[in-house]
Amino acid sequence: MKLNFKSFKSKVMLLFSALIITLSGLVPSLMMTTPASAATTYIFATFKGDAAADEKLWIYTSSNATSFSLYSNTGFGGPTGVLRDPSIMKHTDGKYYVAFTVQSWTTASTYFAIASSTNLINWTNVTTVNSGIANTKFTWAPEWYIEGGVVKIIANIGTTAGGDFKPYIYTAQNSALTSWSGPTAMGIGANHIDAMVVKSGSTYHVFMKDENSKFIQHATASSLTGPWSSPTNLFTSGYEAPDVVQLDDGTWRIYIDKYTAGGIWTATSSNLSSWSGLSLAGPYRHGTVIKDPNFSGTQPTYYRITNRNSGKVMDVQNPNLNDGARVGQYTANGGAWQDWQFVDVGSGYFNIVSRNSGKCLDVVSVSTADGASIDQWACNGGQNQQFQWAATGSFFNIKARHSGKCVNVVGAGTGDGVLLEQRTCGTGNSYQWSR
Repeated sequence: MKLNFKSFKSKVMLLFSALIITLSGLVPSLMMTTPASAATTYIFATFKGDAAADEKLWIYTSSNATSFSLYSNTGFGGPTGVLRDPSIMKHTDGKYYVAFTVQSWTTASTYFAIASSTNLINWTNVTTVNSGIANTKFTWAPEWYIEGGVVKIIANIGTTAGGDFKPYIYTAQNSALTSWSGPTAMGIGANHIDAMVVKSGSTYHVFMKDENSKFIQHATASSLTGPWSSPTNLFTSGYEAPDVVQLDDGTWRIYIDKYTAGGIWTATSSNLSSWSGLSLAGPYRHGTVIKDPNFSGTQPTYYRITNRNSGKVMDVQNPNLNDGARVGQYTANGGAWQDWQFVDVGSGYFNIVSRNSGKCLDVVSVSTADGASIDQWACNGGQNQQFQWAATGSFFNIKARHSGKCVNVVGAGTGDGVLLEQRTCGTGNSYQWSR
């Protein structure tokens, strides 16, 4: 029998196509791989406290909106050298912008400021925006609000006429964000600060602090300028600076500053009205979180720093979030207080920054003496917080820039909790570290 090749080929192709369809229906993952969407990065802009070194811009990042890692201690303080309450957004030009308070909370201010960055590390002043309100005493906590491509800022103005605070709306007049309208009252009653707004459906939700009761409150409206519903209390007194972001799963997360005891606390909600219990997010202050699915930066790398002599790792004792907490060695246990980031400060030196606290490894009191304690302290640019990772064979000395001395385990101890000191560099294993 003569084989009709064309007919045979057609039948084979039909059978193969049927097999493909059957298999793709049964096991689609074998037949097609859909590229995974890029993971969202959450970017947190904040300041750290009331000390001069802390009133600067700090940037943290997270993949889950709860565990934040230091991305950049920018050292940026804006036009006055004081930066508080930063609100961050990513503009259509691809740059990041922060709006911020320009003076400490005890110092008068009649304007807020705006700065920009392409990389979240280096920041440039863009403009300052006057309050435009008679008798202004304080201009606090400017907060971005963007809708339909229109960029607005909500700022909280306190006046000498009664000392009351009210939120006002300022609208950008150009895409460079260098020109702004005068203030429009938001329609919120007196003595409310830290107002921020999100929109869900057709409803505007404002979150703010009542300066009389000290409660975080929530109100709704059908317009950004109200009328607003009667505010309801969300959280007990002692918190301020609410910031709300919608997560990828559609739920909402709020961050509030526990100014009475320190730290940012967080809760979640599915409807912006009922919230879970609060939990501590970290040792930060008033700031804002945005999500950036197109984040192109490199996430921070953290290390366990292991002593050659004991095999134990560098550890903030207790653990502790405070300035002056002693640093020692301890058996590795997975705690964030045993994780350290090396931040290049130039000339071959690094800040060694605790993941748990965001504070720097520090030689106490800028001492140059043998036996001076090693602690953690808010990063401040001092040379007693700058260290060289200096090779010694296959291990390394950690050498302080200001003294030229090395980090050592006291008495070459091998036990948990033995503290660290600086000492003239020696050849003993207690002076040698790996990461």
